[in-house]
Amino acid sequence: MTAIIRLEDVENKIIEIRKQKVLLDSDVAELYGVETKRVNEAVSNNPDKFPEGYIIDLTNNEWNILKSKFSTSIKGGKTKLPKAFTERGLYMLATIMKSNKATQTTLTIIETFARIKQLSRNIKQLSEIQDDKNKKNLMQKSGEIIAEILGDDLALNETETTIEINFAVLKFKHTVKKKKDN
Repeated sequence: MTAIIRLEDVENKIIEIRKQKVLLDSDVAELYGVETKRVNEAVSNNPDKFPEGYIIDLTNNEWNILKSKFSTSIKGGKTKLPKAFTERGLYMLATIMKSNKATQTTLTIIETFARIKQLSRNIKQLSEIQDDKNKKNLMQKSGEIIAEILGDDLALNETETTIEINFAVLKFKHTVKKKKDN
């Protein structure tokens, strides 16, 4: 049985390189359940499917910065610099990787990127909206997106869990209320 990939699993792996949201080749491989070299072989065997802007080849400097920032989550021992897949590169990779897990993973990756984009649009709109009712509605929708990204595995006490995310200008507060089963 194939393990279900959650939005949270993908969202936790997305990083920013050169002002783009990307996934490293090793993280893509982990999500797909294959070795990193298999992902890179797929790219090497289909160069026409990955034009400029689909994959970022990290520089030594970028890789060293990433390793220092995420020392516990970046896998060491690489002999080649990693590749970073942009959203378009991930879509194209989805056309090459064939398995049930690859399909499920691709759908989750696409959904995660879509939710992050929608959340970004909502944040931008919030700074432009003057009407309190529309602002409250948009904040509620944004809170729902955040809850979807974080998943259903939130630790709950007896009645509620509150998530606060501060975006410098805006602060989202989302409360999940559930009755404790006896």
